[in-house]
Amino acid sequence: MTSSTTAPGSAAALAATTPPDRDRYVDLLRVASLGVVIAGHWLMAVPVTGTGGGLRVTNVLALAPQLRPATWLLQVMPVFFLVGGFAHATALASIRRRGGGYADFARSRTARLLRPTAVFLAVWLALALGAALSGQDDGLVRTALRTAVQPLWFLAVYLGLVALAPVMERLHRRFGARVPIVLLAVAAGVDVLRFAGHPRIAALNLLVVWAGVHQLGFFYADGTLQRGGRRLALLLAGAGLGAVLLLTTVGPYPVSMVGVPGEAMSNMSPPTVALAAHAVWLTGLVLALRGPATRLLGRARVWRAVVAANGLAMTAFLWHLTAAFAVLVAFGGWSPGAPGSAGWWATRPLWLGAAALVTAGLVVTFRRFDTPRPTVIAPGSAARAATGAALCTLGVLGVSSVGFGGLLTGHTATLLVVPVSAPLALALVALGAGLLRPARVASQG
Repeated sequence: MTSSTTAPGSAAALAATTPPDRDRYVDLLRVASLGVVIAGHWLMAVPVTGTGGGLRVTNVLALAPQLRPATWLLQVMPVFFLVGGFAHATALASIRRRGGGYADFARSRTARLLRPTAVFLAVWLALALGAALSGQDDGLVRTALRTAVQPLWFLAVYLGLVALAPVMERLHRRFGARVPIVLLAVAAGVDVLRFAGHPRIAALNLLVVWAGVHQLGFFYADGTLQRGGRRLALLLAGAGLGAVLLLTTVGPYPVSMVGVPGEAMSNMSPPTVALAAHAVWLTGLVLALRGPATRLLGRARVWRAVVAANGLAMTAFLWHLTAAFAVLVAFGGWSPGAPGSAGWWATRPLWLGAAALVTAGLVVTFRRFDTPRPTVIAPGSAARAATGAALCTLGVLGVSSVGFGGLLTGHTATLLVVPVSAPLALALVALGAGLLRPARVASQG
């Protein structure tokens, strides 16, 4: 089918009109990283029967420790932040060419995330209210109300990086490699204080480590990483992987690159230097695969599939745990064997397929709220936009921390160092979104 006979805005039409200078590999990395994260969450969720006979959910890595080294390959969230740095560098350049500024960038990038997230939060808020009013806010329902919104931490950090991106991009142009090196040194200092008995300071690495990974995306955007060729790719991969091995064997860091229930500390929440080293290894791997992947993306059918998947990826990410809990209820906690056993692995395709099918239904229902809109250059205060982005960041991070369980009983969680409830977190998001809206220009005449 040619572009002249395809529906405007369809994946086929968008693929057919792709500019020749577009880096298609970035699009593949974006959708592949989210896809691996979604599949990983589905695989890690294991239903177990509690002492009272009720069903609860735990992490397969807690029950099958031999699987933890697999996270060295499957924990791909750093790839998404690498791609985010690239995307923000190119968006900033585009907005500047059209005469826009900080407020235009912050509004356009946050709106792209907040629209589908707001719908997601509204649905789960309604479910939480229904559960609380009917007295069902306990057991597996309470777990779902807490867990389904947990991955929003990633969106919160990403929103924070949107607010900082123009400043960090200027630092990149002025200081180059010194910026991520300094960030790595700060992250190491935070870890030292963490191990010295100051655990609260560890939250600082939530910004520092991910900002360092995001900074690498600027080097991809300006071509520095590509010009390094295979030699740089192997250097980064080898150095990063070697550092991860050293830090998790000789050093004090856990093997898993995701949080594991029962572990004294997590490399992920908040991030550690071990996760930063993991990000370096993944960056090298991504660079090493760029050539063959780019050649594959030159095929029209493959590229159309990537374009179509990118249009669905964020909606799928938001709703994939909702789907998992729906399937979990349907399965009733049935398990063919111990997690990690041959019987357990044999049924994973069935479990993944069921979760994917329910997610597909949710994507069909909610994808219309995740339609990109063109960036409109309009007058706006940079300070107002920065404040709005900061409030949205704190609000979404707060919702992720506290969840919707115990909504009417005053349940709170600690956001950085401050107790926060779900209503307060949602209020911060609403206030931030209001500040990000462009001011209306009074008509003349």
